[in-house]
Order: sequence, then structure tokens, then C-alpha cells
Amino acid sequence: MKIRTLSKLFSFLFFTMFGKTVLAAPSDTLNILFIGNSYTHMNVMPVMFRKICKAKGRIVHVEMNTRSGASFSEHAQREDMYESFQKQRWDYVILQGFSRELSFTPQYLDSATVPYVSQIIDSVKKYSPCANVLFYMTWGYKEGFVDREEIDSYDKMTQCISNGYCYIGNKFDVPIVPVGEVWRKVANKHKKISLYHDDLAHPSKYGSYLAACTFYTAIFKESSLGAYTKTISAEVAKTIQTEASEYVLKNLATYKLENNYYEIKKETTKPGKYKVACYANYPNAKSITWYFNDGESSNEPEVEHTFKYPGKHKVNLKVKDECGEHMYTSILQYAAPPKPKKKSKN
Repeated sequence: MKIRTLSKLFSFLFFTMFGKTVLAAPSDTLNILFIGNSYTHMNVMPVMFRKICKAKGRIVHVEMNTRSGASFSEHAQREDMYESFQKQRWDYVILQGFSRELSFTPQYLDSATVPYVSQIIDSVKKYSPCANVLFYMTWGYKEGFVDREEIDSYDKMTQCISNGYCYIGNKFDVPIVPVGEVWRKVANKHKKISLYHDDLAHPSKYGSYLAACTFYTAIFKESSLGAYTKTISAEVAKTIQTEASEYVLKNLATYKLENNYYEIKKETTKPGKYKVACYANYPNAKSITWYFNDGESSNEPEVEHTFKYPGKHKVNLKVKDECGEHMYTSILQYAAPPKPKKKSKN
């Protein structure tokens, strides 16, 4: 089950990778659907995600269809979930199972979970053939689940859940949003941040904010630093944004998140050369073409280009795949070198 490239462009997309930012042209809204249970709808996490997107200059349409306590097998029986798939063409559909469901062995998952995940993904693709499906990796209970020895502590449960999501991610060739691993990082490094609700399982508002920040970086491949923090202290928000962004960006390949995105880095060298490094990773593309506003072009996925003059320059990326043709436009601004100071006459 291959993940296909985005079917819609981003609206006033600020595409930032590793500190380099360019401005992309306005376009259609990105449609994102969350399927899950209380781990998704607690604190209305998808709305937190939408507000983070807005704060970062992204326009998204976000919906969720959840049922408390539902596993993938229960999701697969929900008529209302299938109705949500049919509402419109989705660009992203995010799938989350029961909190302990993915903590079992691969042999168990093959019979208890895999058939239902397959059924759900097939339905997503039926109505949105170009949708990007993502798995939402959750976390362990603060004190583990004492009824099963293999997950009777937080660390053991978190590791088993991580293993389980990685297993089905590989099984279906579907990327994973590693919320549980970011949770583990923050829980271990920043013990004063209370990520859990009073039941020591569900997320507090900080835990939900952590999930939303992780989703932002996983989808847009950029840091969430500076995002919406209205109901969370600036200090805590910055810590969560930093940890989520750093972990995801360093582990894109680990969780199959490196596909279907482009990266542009601009550079002005001391001799006054106006360079841009372009990289596109669209595994299912039939063709990739870069167009530069000085008349040059390239069909290579990775290319360096030098403009002769400073000022505003446009870079277009055209991607053709089985879902159609998509054009991404980025505007680069290069400052002219400072004029030499005139020597004063004495």
C-alpha cells in the first residue's frame, strides 16, 4: 500500500527545513481527517492541531470521527466512519487504535488487528485514492498495565506500543506519527510537565498539545516553534514544540515520513552568488521538473542552481503522478550586497 503525493497545494505555505524558509504561493486548503478514540478527541486535539497550523501560516480543513475506547476492529464496524470517508477527497487520513491494542506480539496483531486495518485503508483509498494514510502511535500508561507482565511499567508498555505501530507501519508501508516516542522523550527529560490526565492514561492538555505539535512536524516537515500557545504557558509550549520538532525531523526515515515533500535552501555566498539547493522526494512520481525564473529547468530530484542577480526569484516544482499534475511555487528573496562605503575627504 503505497503512500501517494499530496493532491493539493498548501495555502501561503511557509516551507521551513533546518532553519531555511521560503514563501510558497497560495492554493487550496489541505483536508485532514482524524480517526481514533478518546486519545484523539480528548482536549479536542485536532482543533489544537488546526490552530497550530493557522499560527504557522497554513490553512487546513480538519475533521475527526472518533469513538471512545474503539480498537481497529471496532472502527472497522462503524458506519459513521465510512460515511466520513465519503464526505470529500481527503489529503490525509490519520488512524489510531485502542491504547493497548498495538502492545501485543506481531503474531497476535496479524489476526486481531491487521485484517481490520487493511479493511479501513482499502476504504480510505476507495474514496480518496491519493490520500496519505498515517498511523498515530500512542504512549504507555504512566504506571503501565499491571494485568500483563510484558507491559506492567510505563517504559515496557511504551516500547511494546512503539514496536506494534512500527510493525503495522512496515506491513502496510504506511508512515507513523511517533507521538508516543516524543511523549517518552518529554516525560523523561521534563518531569515537571504533566502530560497525563488524572487517570494516568489519557492526555492532559499538555499531552494533547504534544500530539498536535508532533502531527504538525510529521505532516509539514518543519518545526512547530512559535505556534499557537493561548491556553499553555509560553515556556511549556516552547519546550514541547522543540522536543517534538527535533525528534520528528531527526527520524523522518525511521517512520517513513521522508516521502512526498520538497525542500529548498537558499544561500548567498561571499563572492555574491545567489544559490538555491532544491530537493524533491516523491517516490511514486512519473516525472519531477524544477523551473527557475531565469529560464533554466531540471528533471533531477536534487539540483543546485545559481541566479545571476539579487532580488526576487521564483522556483516552480511540477510533480506528475497517477493522481495528476501538481505545481508547487516558491518565492526566494536575495538581498543585494551592501554598497562599499565612500571614503571621506579630509
